Formats: sequence, structure tokens, C-alpha cells
Amino acid sequence: MATTKVYIVYYSLYGHVEHMAREIQRGANSVQGVEATLWQVPETLHNQVLEKMKAPSKANDVREIKPEQLLEADGFIFGSPSRFGMMAAQFKAFFDASHELWASQALAGKPAGVFWSTGFHGGGQELTALTFITQLAHHGMIFVPLGYTFGNGMFEMEQVKGGSCYGSGTYAGGGSRQPTELEFQQAFYQGKYVAEIAKKLKIQLIPA
Repeated sequence: MATTKVYIVYYSLYGHVEHMAREIQRGANSVQGVEATLWQVPETLHNQVLEKMKAPSKANDVREIKPEQLLEADGFIFGSPSRFGMMAAQFKAFFDASHELWASQALAGKPAGVFWSTGFHGGGQELTALTFITQLAHHGMIFVPLGYTFGNGMFEMEQVKGGSCYGSGTYAGGGSRQPTELEFQQAFYQGKYVAEIAKKLKIQLIPA
């Protein structure tokens, strides 16, 4: 059986989304026959700006991706921090550069999930996900939400937990808060869930 390739494409400034992406990759790779790969979208901020923002160095084990490389994958999970309730400009710039793929509808029919990080409750936990959906729709991709399939973890009220029926998420707080075990569990579950759907769709599309 052919390998199902899932690309986890993210932008992370302070590391919160990167931590989530790695757990999502673990979840996706737990599905037999799936190969999940991490990718970063290119940075658009100047190095001097990044230094003033005290941003840590990017992960040196994760390559930058070009829009045309999306063609190689059977499914995607896109992740970004929230910026004023929307995906980060770096990710929007990446989608803006995918015009040729849009013109040919080369990504139509491919499944895609989304995940994110926000500073606090009103920072765009669900709105950030919605800004991704417009991009997926224009490309004809199939949005794969979690719904409430994560079970009791979706209804946790005793501790702070990011994420929603749209996908997994975390809170950064003032920057020092890191994803919790429950948030990581949801991220792992999302990776597995989207990978399983991507695998099923690929099997259905293989000519008899």
C-alpha cells in the first residue's frame, strides 16, 4: 500500500505552535502507513525586528516549505499563532504565494486540519481557525474539524485548555505558559484523526 503523506505546516514565533506541531506529528505518525513531516513557512520579519522581539531561533531540524511543495502531500495540518484574532501575516503571505496552485485547483479535494496558539481567551481561539478556512475553501481543500470527537477532553472545565471543535490549540499567556498535557493530548489526537482521514481518502482515490 502506498504511503500517505501528511504535511504539518506551521509558523511559530516563540515556540508554542512548534511544540504543538511536534505532538501533532507524533499523532499522525502513529497511524500505520502514514508519513508525517514538519515544515515551516518562511519568516517575513527582518532579523533586527526578531531580535528586538526577543524571538528565539527557528528550529534547525525543520525545513522551510515553498507553496509548490504542497503538491507532494495527501493531507495537511496547518498551524499558526493568532495575530489580532487572525492567522499570522507570515502564514497569510505563504497562502498569498500559492496563486498558481489556486489557478489550477491542484490542492482541491485534499483534507486539511488547523491548529493555533493565542495569548488568552479573547485572543482568537476560534476566529483564528476561521481565517484558515477561507484559504482552504478557495483552494478547494476539505476542512477537517475535530468536532467533539476528542470526547470528555473537549468539555474540560477544571483547567485552562485551548482548542475547540475546529482544531487543537493552546494559550501562551504572557509568553511563559507552555502547552499542558491535556492540550498535547488533543494535539496528538488531531494528528492521528486527520491522518486517518487522509489515508482513507487516498485509498478511495487509488484507481482499481
